[in-house]
Amino acid sequence: MGELRIGMVGYAFMGEAHSQAWRTVNRVYDLPVHARMSLIAGRDKANVAAAADRLGWDAHTTDWRELVTRDDIDLVDICTPGDSHAEIALAALAAGKHVLCEKPLANTVEEARAMTAAADAARAHGVRAMCGFTYRRVPAVSFMRQLIADGRLGELRHVRAVYLQDWITDPEFPLVWRLQKDKAGSGALGDIGAHIIDMTQFVTGQQITGVSGLTETFVKERPLPSGDGALGAATSGATGKGEVTVDDAALFVARLSGGAVATFEATRMATGRKNGLRIEINGSKGSLAFDLERLNELEYYDATLPGTELGFRRILVTEPEHPYLSAWWPTGHLIGYEHGFTHQARDLLEAIGEGTDPLPSFADALGVQLVLDAVEQSAASAAWVPVEQL
Repeated sequence: MGELRIGMVGYAFMGEAHSQAWRTVNRVYDLPVHARMSLIAGRDKANVAAAADRLGWDAHTTDWRELVTRDDIDLVDICTPGDSHAEIALAALAAGKHVLCEKPLANTVEEARAMTAAADAARAHGVRAMCGFTYRRVPAVSFMRQLIADGRLGELRHVRAVYLQDWITDPEFPLVWRLQKDKAGSGALGDIGAHIIDMTQFVTGQQITGVSGLTETFVKERPLPSGDGALGAATSGATGKGEVTVDDAALFVARLSGGAVATFEATRMATGRKNGLRIEINGSKGSLAFDLERLNELEYYDATLPGTELGFRRILVTEPEHPYLSAWWPTGHLIGYEHGFTHQARDLLEAIGEGTDPLPSFADALGVQLVLDAVEQSAASAAWVPVEQL
């Protein structure tokens, strides 16, 4: 079994989740390569040293440029805010490193195009690149895609996708990086809306071809932060206020390439909703629904049954025949949020070991970026905006 030496940039929320995956993946799955947690990079020397020790990395550095050029690093895992994704990924690909980049791929379409072009060029030299839309790796979501591909819903007609959170409902919550356009690219639209865009295109096998949307920022100024917290800033000790330059909520309707119509809602102002991602697909032969807060389940309605037997039923997605689950627990024993990251690491290591292209590719992520951009254009112009097809 060959060794793949990982260098990760960033150590906050996503860095912790990715670290858990790298620690776990080779203990769960039999893979052609073995991940070694070689080096972690972060700006603060004391904090990155503590993170390296706590998360299980061999060494640490405060210079990501050193990380991407070192001969003893094979893969660069990017877990930073969106404003640095393009610079780090382009440098890593130019240095011949495999790349895993968190979503959304970039802050702009132009950056995403450059990253996709660099990944395409690097592929010719055996270098692989993947974007981290981890919800694809939830077994119930992968199984949902399989059922739709098998024709169990017939002709797809409607999609309803929402992602509801409430972590910034308090107007005194500070102005963290996720609320600043120059660092995050967009607000709820890119942060959580990107997930339901990718999930819709993944499970249906259709592409979003046009959108009509609106965005809203309810709290336009917030206290300036002081210090670090789970989401990027402290909630106390702030002095003064700064402008919120991203959306708090985004809503849009869309058409899909196979004829289905869709509605999307992404908000961080849904009071009482913590991480409420839900997607429902209605077809001519039935319906499927997934709720992230019931991660091990699908709701399935089979319209081909006799009228006396109709009704939604629960599918418990814990069988070893379900995607990813053969390596985990006995039937009926549940998995959680962190397992999706382990499955992501598994798929990437398997692709690198076998010399195949991992999914979602940077091109797939560029497709999501084009939808995000079209929604922003539509919200600004109050007009229907076609989405460029790749």
